[in-house]
Amino acid sequence: MIILPLFIGTPEVAFIIFILVMVFGADKIPEIARGLGKGMRTLKNATNDIKSEISKSAERHIEHGGGKDIKEEVSKVKDDIEEITGSIKRKP
Repeated sequence: MIILPLFIGTPEVAFIIFILVMVFGADKIPEIARGLGKGMRTLKNATNDIKSEISKSAERHIEHGGGKDIKEEVSKVKDDIEEITGSIKRKP
């Protein structure tokens, strides 16, 4: 599936393909497309590996009590802000 920006229509795509055939020749285009496909697949696999590593790391951190530490820190910051703003707030 080819995803193109909205401002490129069928005549423009046909012109680009014509230029590609003229520059590279009909014999080289399948090789170029194959190489681009392999490169995109490698990039997609690497991206998925990175995403899965990050999610696994986050899950391990939460399982070992990392989530509790974050909640405690957030409540400490909320309390500190409440102490500071408590003297500034107007009382009705």
